[in-house]
Amino acid sequence: MTIPLVHRAVKLVDRRILSRLYSTNNKLVDVTQNEKTGVTTVSLNRPPVNGLNLELLTALKESLVEVQKNGSKGLILTSSLPTVFSGGLDILEMYKPDLKRCTEFWTTLQDTWLILHGLGLPAVAAINGASPAGGCLLAISCEYRIFVTGKHTIGLNETKLGIIAPFWFQEPYIAAIGARRAELALLRGELFTPEKALECGLVDELASSKEDAIAKAEQYIAYYEKIPLSAVAATKAIFRASVIEKLKKTRAEDTEQFIATVQAPNVQTSLDLYLQALKKKSK
Repeated sequence: MTIPLVHRAVKLVDRRILSRLYSTNNKLVDVTQNEKTGVTTVSLNRPPVNGLNLELLTALKESLVEVQKNGSKGLILTSSLPTVFSGGLDILEMYKPDLKRCTEFWTTLQDTWLILHGLGLPAVAAINGASPAGGCLLAISCEYRIFVTGKHTIGLNETKLGIIAPFWFQEPYIAAIGARRAELALLRGELFTPEKALECGLVDELASSKEDAIAKAEQYIAYYEKIPLSAVAATKAIFRASVIEKLKKTRAEDTEQFIATVQAPNVQTSLDLYLQALKKKSK
């Protein structure tokens, strides 16, 4: 699918640089390309928490395809929301699921991850808020991560809902924080504060604000200006080939396992309790 492009000039608050603004799927994802640096910023934009449902994942996937085509020098993945990067997979996609939609949801997540994790460009996650579960997956799919300080957390906490993080969630996590730390964190459904995330290597830098995180992300990507992108892409591909190829070969089995898991009575009970807790909180 070709992404509809809407061109207009926008002024970057701190840099006064003209950019082009693209919108996809009713602005579920905002994409801006800095014409001076060639860096593309992709911002998740589905209030209130950027829950990763089928529509948001489709918009993100399409945006990443466009980033690969538009001559970008690098990618910054962030959120348009003030305190949330992404709340993770949308629970409603898994609660009492329509199996056809649920299958499409999971295969779209697979597609999106394969593109992001295999992106042949410098990729930075500017994590400007809470980033549990699927939000953490998006962040660790970028090779460089900058976390804005605050009370929010990041991590793969799927076990708390009775869900198993599949190998393609786990392996980038292990690569970031080490096997022993990752095993305990996955078993416990642990979430890390910005300071703890930096300490264990889950993120590479801290930032004082989203603007600071974006500026640091641009600095990271600028490091590659004098390095041929072909060499960067090839080197990155070597590091990531094993898990990418493994998922490509086992996609059908991975999908079947996910569908079986979300239909399990104990998982549905956990999801129901979680939704009920959210309803009480909102009152």
